[in-house]
Amino acid sequence: MALAALVLMLAGPMVHAAESKAAADEALIERRLNAISEELRCLVCQNESLAGSRADLAIDLRREIRTLIVQGKSDREITEFMVARYGDFILYRPPLKATTILLWAGPFLIVLIGLAVLFRNLKRRRADDPTLTEDDRQKAAALLTGKDA
Repeated sequence: MALAALVLMLAGPMVHAAESKAAADEALIERRLNAISEELRCLVCQNESLAGSRADLAIDLRREIRTLIVQGKSDREITEFMVARYGDFILYRPPLKATTILLWAGPFLIVLIGLAVLFRNLKRRRADDPTLTEDDRQKAAALLTGKDA
């Protein structure tokens, strides 16, 4: 009986050490998962990060990322895997290349087109502004006073 108690006393710290290591590893995995997921777009929600989304696809993708982390893949390898699978759209900050140039230049082009249309309409309005002749002014005055010209 004393021998069993001695074995349990000696084994106790080893069990706690293994649990501490597992908890530390899990915390590290969660931090990496959150960091990677914040940089990826939810394909269902599109305006929400993968980390913040509750869509079924987002949950599956986070599970996939966790599996890749456990397999020892680097953050870059995981991101490249997701881009290869879903395209640059999954990235919140897609790289500047021929296929994504519209994503980067689109907002500026829209503003420039809007300004061009505005200036053209203002210029046209100014050009179409008729000036009244003296005869037209007399007719307008007559209409306002109620007399025939």
